[in-house]
Amino acid sequence: MRRLLHGLGPKLMILIHLGCAVLLWTGLGVGAALWAVALYLLRMLGTTAIYHRLLTHGSYRAPRMVWWIGSLVACSSGQMGPSWWKAHHLQHHRHVDTAADPHTPLQSANGWRGFWHSQVGWLLTPEFHPAELPADIEADPVLRTMDRLHVVPVLALAALSWQLGGLEWLGAFCLSTVVLYHAVASVNSLAHLFGDQPFNTGDDSRNNGFVALITLGEGWHNLHHGFQASVRQGFTLRHGKVRRLPDPTYSFVRLLQKLGWASQLRLPSDHALLARAR
Repeated sequence: MRRLLHGLGPKLMILIHLGCAVLLWTGLGVGAALWAVALYLLRMLGTTAIYHRLLTHGSYRAPRMVWWIGSLVACSSGQMGPSWWKAHHLQHHRHVDTAADPHTPLQSANGWRGFWHSQVGWLLTPEFHPAELPADIEADPVLRTMDRLHVVPVLALAALSWQLGGLEWLGAFCLSTVVLYHAVASVNSLAHLFGDQPFNTGDDSRNNGFVALITLGEGWHNLHHGFQASVRQGFTLRHGKVRRLPDPTYSFVRLLQKLGWASQLRLPSDHALLARAR
């Protein structure tokens, strides 16, 4: 049953891609465009700050309500459920850029073929289904239920968009979801192909400014592979010194901290960063 429910994800994402065609007839007005942008930013933060930095890497601590609400927001982006997401991301780190990495772009002699596999193609292979799910997420009944019913928040948000503005706003929802999907996937693909490597990580992860821009800080991927638990990914080294880079997701977590909804933020020291210099 779990495989059946997870398998609905790629099918739904294909339909949402096709749904963007609605905008060819309706156009995209200012209101619908703002709705698309708001959905993009909110759901990207759910994916980066909650799915990635909190649930997967434990970069900070937060009350369970933050876990649940943030995961619901991330789930509504079509990024699958929290168990599926964490399982695949941890597998990526364990086997980075090898044949066991589910979405590496580097296992094909043909560069475009590798890029396609990393961006889209791996979702249509048997590797789409993780061998096992993370025990901590599965132990939480709310997160486990959300994982199995991951299409429900997506469909609910689509229905809300329709109610607010008809076909045009539904098309805006589809556009926002598709752009967000490819932005997140670019961390797997572009951030392992293009960019600089200030830190010695033993893999092909890279700091990519464009990917960092569209993912609210996740594109500083070389740093992330060097310091997976760091709540801030915006670090680099220049002329033997640590430099901070823009990281909106980290700023969001700091806001949660000021509100009392996040604590114990984990950050590497400058000494540790310099010790990993390439």
